[in-house]
Amino acid sequence: MRIDDFDYHLPATSIAQAAIEPRDDARVLVASDLSELRFRDIADLLQPNDLLVVNRTKVRSARLLGRRKPTGGRTEVLLTRRIDTERWQALVSPSKKVRIGSIVECERLDVEILSNPVNGVATVSLTCDGDVESVIEAVGTLPLPPYYHGELDTSDRYQTMFAKTIGSSAAPTAALHFTDGVIGSLTRNGVHIAEVDLEVGLDTFRPMGDGLVEDHVIHSERVVVDTATVAAVDQARASGGRVIAVGTTVVRSLETAAVGDGRIRAFSADTDLFIAPGHEFEVVDAIFTNFHAPRTTLIVMMAAALGERWRDVYDHALVNDYRFLSFGDAMYIEITQ
Repeated sequence: MRIDDFDYHLPATSIAQAAIEPRDDARVLVASDLSELRFRDIADLLQPNDLLVVNRTKVRSARLLGRRKPTGGRTEVLLTRRIDTERWQALVSPSKKVRIGSIVECERLDVEILSNPVNGVATVSLTCDGDVESVIEAVGTLPLPPYYHGELDTSDRYQTMFAKTIGSSAAPTAALHFTDGVIGSLTRNGVHIAEVDLEVGLDTFRPMGDGLVEDHVIHSERVVVDTATVAAVDQARASGGRVIAVGTTVVRSLETAAVGDGRIRAFSADTDLFIAPGHEFEVVDAIFTNFHAPRTTLIVMMAAALGERWRDVYDHALVNDYRFLSFGDAMYIEITQ
C-alpha cells in the first residue's frame, strides 16, 4: 500500500476552529448508512450490556517558555514524553540554538539539554523546587494542535471529562464530546463504562511522508490496561454486549491487549501496534472517532475499520460540512469482518 493511497484534499475551511458548545451538540455521522444524529443522542446507537471504553489520560501543560543561558534567547521546550524520573523527550525550538549542556531557564524550573536535537527532538532533564509535575502544571501551557488557530474560554475545554492521569501531549479528542448528560443516558440504557490509559504523543498526528505504508515506522505510546477493564470486557462478552472504543487511542490499547476470543489481558508497557487494512479486529466491535487528517496513521486505521468505503464516507462528510480534526464532529463505525 502506498501512503499516497491515504491522501485526500482537506480544505482549511473544514478544520474546526472553535470548540462547539455544548460539547454534546456535535454531529455524529453513522458510517454504515451515512445517517446523522447529535452526540447527545448516541444512546440510540448502543444496546444494553454494551461496554464503552474511554481513555482517562490528561493532557500535560507541557509547553514551557524560557530563555537560554547565557544569551537570553527565547526558547520553547515542548515536553512530549516522560522517559523516567529524571529524563524527558522534548521538542526544542529553535533547535539549532541549543546543544548538549545548554540550559533553558523557565519560570520556576531549569531545562538542561542532554542530547543534541534531531529533527527538533532532544532528551532533557528538569530541575525545580518541589514536585516536577506540579511545577509544570503551574507554569506550562497546554500544547494545542498546530492547526487550531481559535481561542478556548478555558484550558479545560481541551481536556475530556474522563481526564485523570497526567501524561499526554494531546487530548484523546473523540471523548471531548462527552458530558454528564450523555453518560447518564447511556448508563440508564444499560451501557457500561471502562477506562484505559494511553499517553497520546504528538507523532500520532504527523503525516507519514512518502513511500509504502508497510515501511513506515510507527511511534510507540505508553498503555495501561488494568484488571478492572479486563473484567469489564469479560462481562460484556458473557452478556452478549459489544466493546465500543472511544477514539483511536482506545482502539490501539484494546487491540494491543487482545488475547483471542474477544478478550484482553492486563497490560502496562509501550505499544507500537500499527492498525492498517488487513488488520483483524480482535476486541473492538465499534468506534466513536473524529475525522482525521490525510496521510496519517489515523486515517490508515480508519481504512482498516471501514474498508474501501473510507473515502466515500470522508467525501460525504466534506460535502455535508462536517467539522474535521480535534474540535470537529464525530463518526460512528461498526466494524464488520
